[in-house]
Parts: sequence; structure tokens; C-alpha cells
Amino acid sequence: MKNEFRSRFFASFIAAGMLFGMSAFAALAQELVVQGNSRVDATTIKSYFSGQSAVELEKELSATGLFSSVRVSKVGSKLVVKVTENNIINRVAFEGNKKLVSEVLEGELQLKSRGAFSEAALEADTARLKEVYERSGRSNAQVSSRVVPLPNGKIDVVFTIVEGDKTGVKVIDFTGNKAFSAGRLRDEMTTTQSNFLSWLKTSDIYDPDRLASDAELVRRFYLRNGYADVQITGTDVQYDAEEGGYKVVIGIEEGKQYKVGTVNVTSSIQNVDADSLRSRLQIAEGDVYNAELVDKTIYGITADVSSRGFVFSQVRPQGDRDAEAGTVNLSFAVEEGPRVYIERINIRGNTRTRDNVIRREFDVGEGDAYNKVLIDRTERRLNNLGFFRQVRISNEPGSAPDRVIINVDVEDQATGQFSVAFGYSSTEGAIGEVGIRESNLLGQGQDVRVKGSTGQYTRGVEFNYTEPYFMDRRLAAGVDLYSKESDNTRFAKYSNVITGGALRAGFALTEETKLGLKYALYNNDVTTTTGASSAIVSSAGQNLTSLVGYSLTYNTVDNINNPRSGILAEFKQDFAGLGGDSEYIRSTGDVKYYHEISDNFVGLLRGQAGYLFADNLRIIDNFFMGPNLIRGFTNSGIGPRDNNGYIEYNALGGTTYVGGTTELQFPLFGLPREAGLKGSVFADAGTLFGFSSSKTSLTFVDDNVLRSSIGTGILWQSPIGPIRLDFAWPVTKGQYDETQVFRFVGGTAF
Repeated sequence: MKNEFRSRFFASFIAAGMLFGMSAFAALAQELVVQGNSRVDATTIKSYFSGQSAVELEKELSATGLFSSVRVSKVGSKLVVKVTENNIINRVAFEGNKKLVSEVLEGELQLKSRGAFSEAALEADTARLKEVYERSGRSNAQVSSRVVPLPNGKIDVVFTIVEGDKTGVKVIDFTGNKAFSAGRLRDEMTTTQSNFLSWLKTSDIYDPDRLASDAELVRRFYLRNGYADVQITGTDVQYDAEEGGYKVVIGIEEGKQYKVGTVNVTSSIQNVDADSLRSRLQIAEGDVYNAELVDKTIYGITADVSSRGFVFSQVRPQGDRDAEAGTVNLSFAVEEGPRVYIERINIRGNTRTRDNVIRREFDVGEGDAYNKVLIDRTERRLNNLGFFRQVRISNEPGSAPDRVIINVDVEDQATGQFSVAFGYSSTEGAIGEVGIRESNLLGQGQDVRVKGSTGQYTRGVEFNYTEPYFMDRRLAAGVDLYSKESDNTRFAKYSNVITGGALRAGFALTEETKLGLKYALYNNDVTTTTGASSAIVSSAGQNLTSLVGYSLTYNTVDNINNPRSGILAEFKQDFAGLGGDSEYIRSTGDVKYYHEISDNFVGLLRGQAGYLFADNLRIIDNFFMGPNLIRGFTNSGIGPRDNNGYIEYNALGGTTYVGGTTELQFPLFGLPREAGLKGSVFADAGTLFGFSSSKTSLTFVDDNVLRSSIGTGILWQSPIGPIRLDFAWPVTKGQYDETQVFRFVGGTAF
């Protein structure tokens, strides 16, 4: 009974206390007097009061941003709150901005039209605009602000901007580098030095974030080349007012170059044989140590073991360095990892790209086992899409010790392109092109391109559409539609209009190997002129081709735009005869091997071959070769020819070709490397033979001799497109081959 009485007593006491507190709060609220407000309702201001001290109430009301001043005082039994409301912004305007449009600047501001004005926000926005101009390469820009009073408590906020000249990076230098020159290291960076091309590029703008990323690229370059102890000791940036730009000095401690000693794989997981995983090794004993290949090995072993059902497995690499011998003994230990599951994947910051476009790049999903190797791979994939300015994946603890939350923070960037191109080639003459491309259509990751071209000897239109994840699988599928008119009368007595389209699909077999599939349907409309070969005449008119084909590509080059090492090989086969007028099997192969001989001296070995097998072959289906196989010869300049009439104009093509190239590419001394200019010397050799046509019994000449040439060239990876000039002199040739010493291929896009 006593316990029950005590319980009821305390419950009644607590209830009475709560009623007293509520009554006291109501009484206090009634004693709160608000003064000075005109737009903000007094009830709204009173709602912030909950019995706290006057100082605390002042802080809370000031933090709302609605008032320029707040003062709370006690007058008798009343609390008096005196406020001065912030002005309302009528509009935010900019003066003097030309390089950056107002819409871009508005997106960087806290202050907005129809919002409340704050002096603190005005100061922050002024500093932010200065920072925006610094990141766009105009460190000398000046930004000031003023407030223009208007009736009814409104104001205009005006930012006055003096943009100034572009301030680029004048010098990029290095200290401590011995194995590689400063020029070679600069080639690994995305930041470049200012030069005579600065008016065409933005890569010479000083950006501290990009420079930090560049320092990491330099470090990775050393790690790929065996320098396992390399360290970036610092990045010193100084602004030179006299030069009007920045001087960047990156400090490096190279260490020594290592080679790979022993390579072992061990497994502590039952039923996982270590020897069965050795096929996943990307690096072998005696190789120069390469951290990138170590990472690929870790991923390959992880994927293999996971596919066997051991989803919590992890691969721990270990490198034992022998500095005296200059070797690194590598060991990859496969073991059970902690049993941690992915509770949730949060996608944040994407304003345009849809969540599913980001999620599909993951090899794991919510509820799956957490694997850091697979998460790191996803981050690289997202960065390589080109949809985002930056991507960052981080973890945080989940709702239980065995749960983890994955946070993906991204920042969308523009993916639309409008290009205007002009160029000239010895084959197509002067040509102009206009194109529109969107690589992230409606934020769904689809790639669409439309372009049209016209020139001296060619004109055409083309439409391309690619869905990178067809049927929600990692299968790229697309469609191409095109129409192109070619005037070939300079080399042969005919012109051709080809109109058609193709369906294609492609997917990766391994990290380096891709398989492509296609179906193509196109029509050739051949028009002959006086003096054309009877073989050409027999192919005149409408000729429909229907074919299926595939391509197998192997790619290990370090940089597809400026390769220095690796192999790029492609084998293709087309099978024509699914209806239409053509029946053949066409096989072609092209292999390129790049090797960096020394600092920026790159050797290239190339082999090409092709073969046509057919019972009913039209002449326009033959291979027509020239400078695309052996420089120094015109388009359709080699191979069998009709020996009747205009023999120099009546190339017949061939069913078999083979060719090889050896080339040395080197920097042009005295010119800035950032200009993208290189020289080359080369030698080509090859031949085209085996004319076949079932529609004519003409007589022809087929020298079937080995053609060869030597030459020199200039390569320019310019900001306005790739340009190449070649001078080639034939060494051996057929009796009726047509030669061409100078060849120019190039274009621009902006």
C-alpha cells in the first residue's frame, strides 16, 4: 500500500509541475512585447521564446537572418524585443562582367532576389566572386559591391567587376627529378604553361585543386615506372606580378628504380587454390615495378574469388623491397575479410544525372558484401564517364557494427558540345563540318551526335545514338544513320553516294579486350564518267549490301590520344550476303605497338593485313589502298589496274593487302612541349594484289610487287584538333602506281 501511495503521489506531483510550467510559459509569452517589426509577424518572433535568457533569445533571432539588429530588454515585468528588419532584395545585378555571364555568377551567391539582405552575406558573396574569377584564370580581377535603396524597404544589390587580363601559369618546374626531364613530367599534368596558344586554351589557368591532382598524377607516373619510394615533397606556387602569372615548382624525391623479384599468391580460404589464381597476375618477375599493374592484379584476383562465392574475401598486397638488389618481392594474400554488408548507397549532389546512371556503375548493391576494391573501381568508372566535375565516395557506420553506408558525392558538369570544324586532306580536299553532341542525354547517360559536312570532294550527314547500358546490362548498343557523297574522279572515273545505317553492340570481355557486333545495310549509287573501266561500269547504278560483322579489340596503350607505350590491336570480320547484291567474307587486322625509347622518343611498329573471299564480288567491294597503307602514294594509287584506256585512273582494287610501318616520334627542339608538336621519321612497306570481279572478264595488270617509302612528318595535337603533315618518297613501286610526296590531314573544332 505504501509503495502504491508513493507512486500516485509522485505522479500527481510531476503532472502538477508540468501544468505549472505550461502556465508560466503562457504567462511569459503574454509579457513578451515586440517592437520595430513591419513585415515579420509578431507571433513568429514570439515563437522563438521558450523561457531562455535575453542574450540567448537575441542570438536565436539574429541567426534567422531576418533582422539587421535585435535587442532584448526587461521593462518592469515585460520583455521588450526591439528588431530592425533586413531589407528585401529587389534584384541582384552585375556590372563589367564579360568573360563570365551573369547567370553563372548568380549561381555562386547567397544573396538572391526577393530574399533578405545581410551585410555578412554581402561580404561573403564579394569574396566568393573574387574566388570564382581566380579559378577562371583572372587573379587580378577586382570585385566591389554597393546597395541601392528603393522605396518600401527594398534595395538593389550591385556588384561591380573589373575582370582584368587572364593570369596563367607561366612556369612549371621541378626539383629533385633526375630520371625524367621536367618536360616529360609536364606531359603527365593537365595544367600546362602559358604560350602562344594560350588564347585557345584554358589548361594554363592556375587552379589549386587541379594542381594538387596533377602532383598526384606525377607521383603515379613514377610508381608506374618502378620508383616505389617516390614522394612529392611539396608544391610551391608564387605569383610574379611582373610576368603577370604564376610560377609553380614541384619538389620530388625519386628514390631508386625497382624491378619485380618474386611474385607469389597465397590463400587462407579453404577450397581456393592459390595456383589457380596466378592467371590473374598482371606483373611478372623481372618486370619494372608498376603500381598500376599491382592494382589491376588485386582487382582481378578479387573478382575471381568473389565469383566462386567468397564474397567477403579480400586481397592484401605486400611488397618487400630489397634496396641493395633493387627488387620488390610481391605477395598477394587472399583471405577472409570482415563480414560487413552495404546497408545503403546514398547519391548526393547530382542535379542532372539520374541516380540509376550512377548506381549501375557499381559492381555491388545494397545488401551485398562490402568490398573496398570494387568501390574504388566504381569511383574510377564514375570519374571516367565525363559527366561530373568531381566524384568522391566515402563510408560511414551503418545501423549495426556489420553495416556500412556508402556516400557518393558528385558535381554535375556540362556535357553538351557544339562543334564547328574545318580541315583539309590530300584525299578529301578542303572540308567543313558542323556537329552537335550530348553525351548525357536528359541525364540518362545516352550519347547522341548529329553532324553534317561539306567540302570540295565530299559531303554528307550522319546521326549516331548509343545506349551504354542496353537492357540494364553493361552492354553498349547503338544505331548509326548516314549518307555520304564522294567525288573520286581525280583517282578513278566514277563518283559514289553511299546511304545506309547500322545497328551495333559492344561489351568488355576483360579489362583490355572488347567485342563489338554489328549489322549494316547500305546502298551504293555509282555514277561513272567517260573513260571508266568496264569493271567500274559493271558496278554502276544501285548496289545494296547487307552484312553482319564483329570486331575484337585489345588495348593496353597508356594514353589513347598521345600513346607512348602499349599495344592497340583490332581484328574485324564482315559477312555480306544476308540479301542485297554483295556476297563476301572480309577480314582485316591492324596492330600498333608503342614503346618509349627514351624521354619523349617513342617508337611505333605497325602491321596491317586484309583478305576478301567471295564468289560474287563487285569491284566496289574490293580493297582500295594508298597512303592509308603506304605513304608516298595517292588514294587508290597502288594495286591492279585496267590496262585499257585511262590506266592511271582505272584502279581496280584488290582482295589482299599487307603492310608494315616503323616510325620514330620525337619532340621538336626549341618549341614548347605544351604546343603539342612532334616530329617523325618513318618507313612504310606493303602491297595490294588479287583483283577479282565476277561481272567482267577484262584484262588488267597486277604488278604484285612490294611497294615501299621513307619519309618525315610533323604531328600536332593542337587545341583545335589533330593535324599531321607527311613528306614521303617512294623507294619501290609498280609500273603504273600513282605517287604523292606531300600529304596533309587535319581539322579544327571549337
